[in-house]
Amino acid sequence: MCGIVGYTGNREAAPILISGLKKLEYRGYDSAGVAVFHEGEIKIAKSHGKIANLDALTSGGASLPGFVGVGHTRWATHGAPNDVNAHPHLSDDGRFAVVHNGIIENYSALRDELIASGYEFKSDTDTEVISNLLEYCYDGDAKSTVMKATARLKGSYALGVICRNDETGITGRIFAMREAAPLILGLGVGENYFASDVTALVEHTKNIIYLDDGEFAELTPQKITVYGVTGEKIDKPVSHIMWDVKAAERGGYEHFMIKEIMEEPAAVKATIDPRIKDGRVVFEDFSFTSERMAKIGRIIITACGSASYAGEAGREMIEALCRIPVTVELASELRYRSPIIDESTLVIVVSQSGETADTIAALKESKARGAETIAIVNIVGSSIAKLADHVIYTWAGPEIAVATTKGYATQTAVFALLSIYFAELCGKIDGERYKKLVSELEKMPSKIQRAIDINHHIPYLSKLYADKKDVFFIGRGFDFAVCREGALKLKEISYIHAEAYAAGELKHGTIALIENGSLVVALACCRELYDKTASNVEEVKARGAKVLAVVHEDNKRAVSTSDDFILVPETEPLFTPIAEIIPLQLFAYYVAKENGCDIDKPKNLAKSVTVE
Repeated sequence: MCGIVGYTGNREAAPILISGLKKLEYRGYDSAGVAVFHEGEIKIAKSHGKIANLDALTSGGASLPGFVGVGHTRWATHGAPNDVNAHPHLSDDGRFAVVHNGIIENYSALRDELIASGYEFKSDTDTEVISNLLEYCYDGDAKSTVMKATARLKGSYALGVICRNDETGITGRIFAMREAAPLILGLGVGENYFASDVTALVEHTKNIIYLDDGEFAELTPQKITVYGVTGEKIDKPVSHIMWDVKAAERGGYEHFMIKEIMEEPAAVKATIDPRIKDGRVVFEDFSFTSERMAKIGRIIITACGSASYAGEAGREMIEALCRIPVTVELASELRYRSPIIDESTLVIVVSQSGETADTIAALKESKARGAETIAIVNIVGSSIAKLADHVIYTWAGPEIAVATTKGYATQTAVFALLSIYFAELCGKIDGERYKKLVSELEKMPSKIQRAIDINHHIPYLSKLYADKKDVFFIGRGFDFAVCREGALKLKEISYIHAEAYAAGELKHGTIALIENGSLVVALACCRELYDKTASNVEEVKARGAKVLAVVHEDNKRAVSTSDDFILVPETEPLFTPIAEIIPLQLFAYYVAKENGCDIDKPKNLAKSVTVE
């Protein structure tokens, strides 16, 4: 959620800031603004709505001269989305300008204290508390002031601060600090940057530094200095971004989402190939022993949103192959109850960004209770990657569309790898079965490509069903796990109400919602349960529903009995969810396109949910 970017150097700052903010649009926002220091004064421009409004307001940044600045895209938490509440926020005397991602939990008490001291507030945001607190703590040195002010903040934040001037006489300084929110630094030649995400920086530099919680950085055009909470200097390693700017551009596609769907065969290949060597599943990131596995009494998978649905598919795989009990817990729920977790529990946390606030909290809670933890993430150096005992990177590449596609597919591919790996350590799999599973997994990229190729009729289907107000997804077994992600895809980008139901539960209430013309998407790729699902299809058809069946391409019976169909290539049953989701992603995309929706940036949603 939100995005921040900062620049100091020898070029005009505003155009660089606005360009960087455009790269962060995918994170979700409702207003945008920039602050630039020039000739002893901080000038601010901000606007409700799209960055295009800010671009027009500033003539692409040309109307805001200066070589030092910060920018922000806001996703409203405190206060309505409007021009006044948009960031950056100035202190009362105009000395400090602040941009902020996250939530300041003690802002109300700080605000009351500052009002009692004579400060006036123009916005409803928690962020304006920070700018006025900086002024209140000002001691003539911007760096020590930032340290004193941030020490009083409670909550999550990534901050960017510029100071009009101070008594040190140092010019061109900006400050960046983080606590439970993502923030990275970019190193250039004669210029330096910070941002929420590498996508804002990769056009300018591939050399970055990941800040950790409690650290803050002082940036000048010549250097970056990182400090700990007590002000001690910290030597931070420099990481190198492996992908170039083209990977974060549409490359001729109309939307990032369709581009990223088309990239899924390559993304899953990048996930699988490094972990299969000489016919064996290997994890160079970490290693378990059979003795260690024998001590694991249960596995908990915890995540939010699509990542939790990838976990549902992972549960099916791990339980089937390893015979270890697995539960999938929403991280937003796990963190607030007293979970039964101890040293015999293995907790697997899943997050595309590695910065999901609820998942971070669930991970910390699990570790505090003695569990060993594995993280499945895409972003190298993210908070979850650093906190977990072990990390498995999906190597999916940048994912810009808010609705995840590559993220889900690569996460389920990691679960497939883990299920084989764990099964061998548990002694639950023989050599022939092991060999067959590995062989099938190696074919998965081509199966995903076939899932794309054989469903060329999906744009036509989208025209038939784009006017539906409600869509019901039903399935059994792993089909039900995929149902939940398929329904989520449709609802989040097309705004059509879509719900997933276990097919066997229809008669326990849900079937009351089925009426003439209702659309039911019936997933029926779980062969051993196909007859059961077929009976449920007959039940909804008898009540006038239209049935869009999702079936294996050789299932002539299903094709003949459904109104329309989506096809899935044949593969190892346990791995079917990896390929089965692809046509449902396409269906959601084309329905949303038919309805004229903002596909890459759906309303009210954010890519990285860094607040509760």
